[in-house]
Amino acid sequence: MTEMQAPAPLPCPTAKDDKPRSHCRTVDNPGTSVSTPPPSLPPWARLPINRCNLPAVILGSLTFQRHPAALFIDGVAELHADLFRRLDALPAHRERAQAFRDYMTVHFRLEHLEEAGLTEGAEKRAKANWLRLLRGWSFDADGREGAVLKGWVESRFGLLPRFHAEPLRDFTGPAWRRYQEMRAAGLYGTNALEGQLDLLYAYCQYEFARAGTRDSLPLYRGINRIAEHEVLSDEGRRQVVLFNNLTSFTRSRERAGEFGDYILEARVPPAKVFFHCGLLPGLLKGEDEYLVIGGAYEVGIGTL
Repeated sequence: MTEMQAPAPLPCPTAKDDKPRSHCRTVDNPGTSVSTPPPSLPPWARLPINRCNLPAVILGSLTFQRHPAALFIDGVAELHADLFRRLDALPAHRERAQAFRDYMTVHFRLEHLEEAGLTEGAEKRAKANWLRLLRGWSFDADGREGAVLKGWVESRFGLLPRFHAEPLRDFTGPAWRRYQEMRAAGLYGTNALEGQLDLLYAYCQYEFARAGTRDSLPLYRGINRIAEHEVLSDEGRRQVVLFNNLTSFTRSRERAGEFGDYILEARVPPAKVFFHCGLLPGLLKGEDEYLVIGGAYEVGIGTL
């Protein structure tokens, strides 16, 4: 069962497509010019509450990109303290990856779902788990698995999705309802699926800390038109872009060039990486993919 969500803020009233509109480039300080990079996340892209140690207005801001801090989802470290003690004792990354997989299987009863309350006739969605979500995202980020992942980011970090198969601008419109329906269908009949994602994010952050990764990561995204994105500030070849609440990047500039004529380069704090291709062997390898939690980012625009 998915948790109740806080009411969504009012949409930017005339933004019916992905093209930036000057009167929608909202900033929190009335005296700030819209031509200046906004100090915080626009209110129509965030929830007033979330489930981590920083509010969405901070973690989704340009300031966070420039001055990041660690993010912790409420209760995860305490609930899974045994796992992290076990990981501390394992020197090799491959050993820790296997220990994490084993823990997920046992803790969430992924191979014995009847012990978690699976009833006869509910088998259709029983096998939906964190692995299937990642694989589903790699095939279609706008499918049911993508809706669950974007909904998880919405719930845990308070960042509203801005796109799911089509722009999400009207929170009473058919596009938003379709997203919510897909999210609900993806969670129905599953076993603590969002809890599995909580632990996956925590493990990703654990490995960054274990490796001493503190500096922001240069990541790339191929695009055909900047108008496909919400531009909050335009300063030529440096722009502030509001990304979807979960967005695919790659660590390879050459690979990004296969997906568009232009390349966005962003410095992404490790705390904003939900999952990446090097975390667990065999997952998301094909495109050197990083799944990045969204918000406002300063990006450079270039070509190969």
